[in-house]
Amino acid sequence: FIAGGGQARPGPAMRRAPLLLLALLLGTGLADSPRGKQRAARPRDVLEYNGVCLQGPSGVPGRDGNPGTNGIPGTPGIPGRDGAKGEKGECMRESVEESWTPNFKQCSWSALNYGIDLGKIAECTFTKMRSNSALRVLFSGSLRLKCRSACCQRWYFTFNGAECAGPLPIEAIIYLDQGSPELNSTINIHRTSSVEGLCEGINAGLVDIAIWVGTCADYPRGDASTGWNSVSRIIIEELPK
Repeated sequence: FIAGGGQARPGPAMRRAPLLLLALLLGTGLADSPRGKQRAARPRDVLEYNGVCLQGPSGVPGRDGNPGTNGIPGTPGIPGRDGAKGEKGECMRESVEESWTPNFKQCSWSALNYGIDLGKIAECTFTKMRSNSALRVLFSGSLRLKCRSACCQRWYFTFNGAECAGPLPIEAIIYLDQGSPELNSTINIHRTSSVEGLCEGINAGLVDIAIWVGTCADYPRGDASTGWNSVSRIIIEELPK
């Protein structure tokens, strides 16, 4: 104690007295009590020093837990910017094709026996349904040409009085070099032949289609015959282009 009437402060020896007393109690009878034995068996007290926990060894890693539930949907993001302008595409026109209905006609004669050398032989009228279609024409019949010297005849089609111009005339020719003057006669052969072709550029409507006979350029005319002793026919058919 300090003289002078003031309150005495404990010295170092007195501050260590409680700690020494605690150590004595732990080393003697307190440790033999049931409570003391219980505390001695706890690993935590072994690892505890002056109120501070020491780090123990790591435990075995646990298993993965069950998957959690889906979270709340997020809010929509900010709209993106427009992309770069693409290249100009090709212009495509879609065409719808109409169903095509066959359109054809046949005119026939049992025996024309037409012996003219210049002019119209036979005619057949046809109804054309479309302007953008083509006409296929065919004449089939017996043709003959005779002469004592070289000659040529031409059989051809006309459409409303004019030859085909889309793209070219439809024709067939017979050329005879010479006859047989030594026998005072000429070659006289009648042979079934045909004149056939396609003509474009003819308007829709009635079309007068005829077969004609005429001369060849730069050659003399002979003795022509058409449709002798046999069937002759004109066949007309409208075709899509």
